[in-house]
Amino acid sequence: MQSGVTPSVSEVAEAAGVSRATAYRYFPSQAALVDAVVDEALGPILSWRPVGDDAAKRVAELVDTGLPRIEAFEATFKAALKLSLEQWAKGHAGTLGEEQPFSRGHRIDLLKTALHPLEGKISATSLDRLAQGLSLVFGVETLTVLKDIWKLDGQETKSVAQWVAGALVQAALEEGGVDRH
Repeated sequence: MQSGVTPSVSEVAEAAGVSRATAYRYFPSQAALVDAVVDEALGPILSWRPVGDDAAKRVAELVDTGLPRIEAFEATFKAALKLSLEQWAKGHAGTLGEEQPFSRGHRIDLLKTALHPLEGKISATSLDRLAQGLSLVFGVETLTVLKDIWKLDGQETKSVAQWVAGALVQAALEEGGVDRH
């Protein structure tokens, strides 16, 4: 996948020198295969644990940890994004059939962990909107926009992502609005 190819389970079996039946036992679909490769590529991002109770610093730490790793495995993450987009198109065309959907969502848990100190300090609606906004600057899509379209390098990409993330956290704090039930 790092070379830009999203192999089928059969192609992986052939490359690994194992039977297709063995490969399908481990990876019942291409989506399961891609999911396993993405989890491996995410590595230290998935085991990230924040330090301290300052949500802005925790978000900055997550971006510092995550974006360089995502950049290092950019082709793998873009292959996963491509599979997700292809499945979306097939689903809308009614041609997805029995294909297991490729689901993504690690960033939701990671961002909720980073933002945990804000629970009770801002409304649940604002907290959700903040996590949703931050998800736009934490992932392979960030690299696609900032590197491919804007032609920024990795450090510049991380700098822009950090700036946007900090601005979003600050805006959410200024907005406030704690839920009172």
